[in-house]
Amino acid sequence: MSELRATVVGAGLAGSEAAWQLVRKGIPVTIVEMKPAQQTPAHHTEYFAELVCSNSFRGSRLSSAVGLLKEEMRCMDSLIMQCADDNQVPAGDALAVDREGFSRQVTETLLRHPLVTLEKREASEIPDGPVIIATGPLTSPALADAIQSLPGLDTLNFYDAAAPIVLRESLDETRMFRLSRYGRGDDYLNCPFTEEEYNRFIDALLTAETAEVHGFEETRVFEGCMPIESMARRGRMVPAFGPMKPVGLRDPRTGKAPFAVVQLRQDDAGETMYNIVGFQTRLKFGEQKRVFGLIPGLENAVFSRYGVMHRNTFLKSPGFLNSRFEMIRRPMCYFAGQMTGVEGYVESAASGLVAGRSLADQLLGREPLELPGFTALGAMGRYVSTPNSSFQPMNCTFGLIDPLPVIPGAKKIRDKKERYEAISDRALRYIRSIDQ
Repeated sequence: MSELRATVVGAGLAGSEAAWQLVRKGIPVTIVEMKPAQQTPAHHTEYFAELVCSNSFRGSRLSSAVGLLKEEMRCMDSLIMQCADDNQVPAGDALAVDREGFSRQVTETLLRHPLVTLEKREASEIPDGPVIIATGPLTSPALADAIQSLPGLDTLNFYDAAAPIVLRESLDETRMFRLSRYGRGDDYLNCPFTEEEYNRFIDALLTAETAEVHGFEETRVFEGCMPIESMARRGRMVPAFGPMKPVGLRDPRTGKAPFAVVQLRQDDAGETMYNIVGFQTRLKFGEQKRVFGLIPGLENAVFSRYGVMHRNTFLKSPGFLNSRFEMIRRPMCYFAGQMTGVEGYVESAASGLVAGRSLADQLLGREPLELPGFTALGAMGRYVSTPNSSFQPMNCTFGLIDPLPVIPGAKKIRDKKERYEAISDRALRYIRSIDQ
């Protein structure tokens, strides 16, 4: 086995997971990572698997597709899920992590492994031999040019944004209440708005000055990371039906639901920082301080990180990649992560898991596993490889996963939660039956 070796370019969520899946199968891996010598506009630390937007891996229940995806990954010995579980911070039904502790554990776990070699340099071309390209949507220009020249490929762009983070000690918690939606714990700080306060905030948001982002177009923003000011421009009440919705929250001091609410979620294990949930933005930094200071309790907030926006690049994967994220015209050349058209932390890591496991199987002379479309992992691979004239980044949803079969004479499951849990149970029974 000593003559076998794979290269993983990029040590983000997808690259780190791909490298782990290879070494756990006994395949030596060279990780090529340009940090810390060269940073992207979205990265700030030298750690692998840095979380640049939110610290949330989203819902954990098996009645959510991303909850199923996470559980499938756990069953397949995912490094990303292990480190996320080890660094969990309170977030109600969601899995949120101490972002620095999480990234540090991923980094240390990989660098301690005897089969891992790290090369700190920028990759300007696609390496020869077995390789997984997981450089993310902010791939360096030289490598992006090399990828762009590959046969049969179109690349596309969209814009992504990160929410601000504030220091807890600077918050006025007397103006807030602590509660998760629908009484599921008390993991969030909630900033309640009256109708008058909401309208004052929206007025300020609509007139605030935004930072120029080269080539920015409202129509090229991924819906899951829509800037809060872009939502407000769609209609004054759009934020109140989005991240500011008061549904499932009653202020215990009044017994009533507020007109609107902003939620703050713990961002680190020490509970010193909170991020403003759903408040991705491209407002100028000074405007963020002014406008977000109108949020009840944030009047004197100190920002440990302002929100930012940047351009993301992704591949038009259908016709270019197969369902295992392997390049159709070049065997043993894989792509993984958000650049393939999956969207979200968990989805990015999941694509790395599939790519890493598939490449390991090939190097060991085995037939790579083809995951069926009734699993979340298989459905994601099918999405990126199926012809689609309007291909766009996609989160994992039950709409991608095969529905339950219609059995003549059997009672149809009409309750959505129960139906989704049955879909999850079917998928997990299959995943657990695989030789890991």
